[in-house]
Amino acid sequence: MAVEDYLIEKITEKLGYEPTTCQQQLINSLARFTIEYETCDLLLVSGYAGTGKTSAIAAFVKTLKEHEHRFVLLAPTGRAAKVLAGFTQEQAFTIHKHIYRQKSINAGFGEFELDINKQKETIFIVDEASLISTASAQQNIFGSGDLLSDLMTYVRSGVYNKLILIGDKGQLPPIGLTYSPALDESYMGRYGNVRSVELTTVVRQAADSGILSNATAIRLLLGSSGPIMPQLRTKGFEDVIRIHGGELIESLSDMFDKYGTDEVVVLCRSNRRANRYNMGIRSGVLFLEERLTRGDKLMVVKNCYQFLEDVPEMDFIANGDVAELVRIYGYEERYGLNFAEAVLSFPDYNDVEITAKIILDTLDSESAALSEEQQRVLYEGVNEDYAHIKGKRKRYSSVREDKYFNALQIKYAAAITGHKSQGGQWKCVFIDNPFWKDPVEEDLKWLYTAITRGVERVYFVNFKDEFFID
Repeated sequence: MAVEDYLIEKITEKLGYEPTTCQQQLINSLARFTIEYETCDLLLVSGYAGTGKTSAIAAFVKTLKEHEHRFVLLAPTGRAAKVLAGFTQEQAFTIHKHIYRQKSINAGFGEFELDINKQKETIFIVDEASLISTASAQQNIFGSGDLLSDLMTYVRSGVYNKLILIGDKGQLPPIGLTYSPALDESYMGRYGNVRSVELTTVVRQAADSGILSNATAIRLLLGSSGPIMPQLRTKGFEDVIRIHGGELIESLSDMFDKYGTDEVVVLCRSNRRANRYNMGIRSGVLFLEERLTRGDKLMVVKNCYQFLEDVPEMDFIANGDVAELVRIYGYEERYGLNFAEAVLSFPDYNDVEITAKIILDTLDSESAALSEEQQRVLYEGVNEDYAHIKGKRKRYSSVREDKYFNALQIKYAAAITGHKSQGGQWKCVFIDNPFWKDPVEEDLKWLYTAITRGVERVYFVNFKDEFFID
């Protein structure tokens, strides 16, 4: 038997059921890609929700491990890496953690350069590739500032390495872009010979899922011209439920009891709506009176490069990382802001604990993070504290290392925006009415992304009748 046919047989065996035509094409492509070293080192795998992409990739990873073929599992965010590790039962890392290393303080505090790739004949498998951007909002703190280009450079710096980029074109693209370049064959063609495979057929096992049925209905509308209202269906399904505002508190309370607060999330279109939900959940569902309480789930809303001494699990604290409050103390007011000292546990990084300075003002603000004015006042105040340091460069360096200037900007994480949910999965998702007038493709992708975050249940909250066909 030829090696390629043998691999096809083994991957199919690990899958455990008769593959769909699309899955079979993916399995064939993976087998061929694995054994070829001269013709192609880049494979794009795009698959919509319910098409069995995840199952096929998990079977592929098991086959690689069984035959001692080297591989590395990567994802753009900590939560996405945790999901990837869960369905493959193998260790997964964030892309940033694996391909960058921090420069020395002398070379530039808080800056990361491309690490040396010592791996060879290794297949790098990257999930949730739709999130990978080609531009940085962090002033090129990481490498060239182009994560996709840096990833390609890193992989190809090792002998006979290969890269598989996996994702869902139906999901929201990186902020500021209209498409996901890492899944676009035309764009990726600039890196040389590239192959692609797309899964569109929903597997039989997903036929009874209301979550996947509605996601598929929305996906089929993508690419349509002009405004198109989604046609959602809840009748006949137990996993998708339509509720009005009067039922929300009881439904949330029931789901918190059933799944726990870690596995329930409310997804909103704006920070303002998420803020209102968080306030309501704290007072009306969790009955919390203090601004912060032990066990609170918090989301970091701006990258932070401090507070990680002796924490090998994390190179930096990323915008979107979720933490649980373990302890809080040392409240103080400075620079017109409220600070506290907090011990935080990060569930997506093996529950590693850190002690950090946090800013409380962002918790209930309607902006995404500190406003420009607040950030300016903070910088000027901290800079004044180091006025005694002669030399602009040394003083600037001291400001950048200051614990107040680097204090974590946080928000409550019971309700978050759809963009912040990307790469994550929850057993139960509540989707707030997005208040569209004439939905366009980006709106459809937002709703598709929100629905596909749910694993067992999805609630549509206050959605108008025109969203539904039942």
